[in-house]
Amino acid sequence: MFRYFFVFLFLGLISCGEKKTPVKEEERSPNIVLIFTDDQGYQDVGVFGSPNIKTPNLDQMAADGVRMTNYYAAQAVCSASRAGILTGCYPNRIGIHNALGPGNTHGINDTETTLAEMLKEKGYATAIYGKWHLGHHKKFLPTRHGFDEWFGIPYSNDMWPYHPQQGTIFNFPDLPLYENETVIDTLVEQSQLTTRITERSVDFIKRNKDNPFFLYVPHPQPHVPLFVSEKFKGKSERGLYGDVIMEIDWSVGQIMQALKDNGLEENTMVIFTSDNGPWLSYGNHAGSALPLREGKGTAWEGGQREPFIMKYPKKLKPGRTVDVPMMAIDILPTIAHVTESKLPEQVIDGKNAWSILTGERAEPVQDAYFFYYRVNEMFGVRYGKWKMYFPHRYRTMDGQEPGKDGQPGNYRYVDMEEIELYDVVNDVSETNNVADAHPEVVAEIKVLADNMRQRLGDSLMEQEGSETREPGRVNE
Repeated sequence: MFRYFFVFLFLGLISCGEKKTPVKEEERSPNIVLIFTDDQGYQDVGVFGSPNIKTPNLDQMAADGVRMTNYYAAQAVCSASRAGILTGCYPNRIGIHNALGPGNTHGINDTETTLAEMLKEKGYATAIYGKWHLGHHKKFLPTRHGFDEWFGIPYSNDMWPYHPQQGTIFNFPDLPLYENETVIDTLVEQSQLTTRITERSVDFIKRNKDNPFFLYVPHPQPHVPLFVSEKFKGKSERGLYGDVIMEIDWSVGQIMQALKDNGLEENTMVIFTSDNGPWLSYGNHAGSALPLREGKGTAWEGGQREPFIMKYPKKLKPGRTVDVPMMAIDILPTIAHVTESKLPEQVIDGKNAWSILTGERAEPVQDAYFFYYRVNEMFGVRYGKWKMYFPHRYRTMDGQEPGKDGQPGNYRYVDMEEIELYDVVNDVSETNNVADAHPEVVAEIKVLADNMRQRLGDSLMEQEGSETREPGRVNE
């Protein structure tokens, strides 16, 4: 008996003296960094055509990675767009519409799987620094939906008592700044917010250099009101808006440098994009979607086609431009493929688009992409080179006096009464309606739209979908 005891003791000592073998770098899951701006226009990056905003870090990121010219946000408004990129679902599938505010009592449902929750199942450390906007009640906060850490604001930065229409249209309470689930400050100005978000991001990278991590950086800027730190004030040829973009570009550079300094550059996928197009009613405080038509709050190209850059040196060849259409709903399944993660159990709409990013595939992974707005109104469909719109009411600043210096102008509303069809490859500005010349294309898209209406509905047709799910509610 004592002989066996000493044998076990000896083996135990050997075991305790052994060190765990570090995971080989080639076997380690890639880190994921998602940088997500607010209301940034398609043109508001140097490599996407900005004539007067310098973005050297984003330009370098594009030179080192992949630039997509036909990437679409999930919807043309804040909360819905974020729901799409974080769950792989059309926002209307999961009951998230418009922009949630401090008066809303609903948010993302506990039953939905976020990108953070999916990656946590693979052992990832997760953090969000910036704007959440999927519900501000405790049960909806990011720390309840897969994120280990959060520093930021619960909804848009203009939802505060200093809104230019406070007291006439809005009655917003104070804007809270959160550390995880605790309010640590009430914001009265925001000039240091981009810097503080960046510093948190860099620190998170340093603290997690030995673990796979998911870092989500949803900047509150350049959503109005515009704020910039002293180090970038007056630096741009584009005024305050350009200063703000330059500071965001600096933030990208800081994150990239932190990855390089910690030996993580090669095995990190970094994505840069925005939630929707520019808020054109704010004039000189808004971005530019040129040469695209319109901006935020519309299904026209300027409302949802966004700058998109991905860098992942280990897997993606540098300097490539991809013109194949893709949407934010495809991000989650694409990351699932790259990280070998398990997809959500509930039905999602996105598909793995990795083969498009690598250049192995030259066709979209989806038959079509659907453009919803307001509460489940189907405005349009992207199908190959075609973009078709159904009759609906949309807003425009065309012919209107734009806002200035933080004050909004007034939109004019237009009723589209007939189907319109555009070749958005050869007519990117959507100036020539060719519906009458291509009845066969119109007929094909109508079939696709009817199939989607059966699944997700369409309020414009007074049709309910069979697959929509409810959001979470505070009384549940």
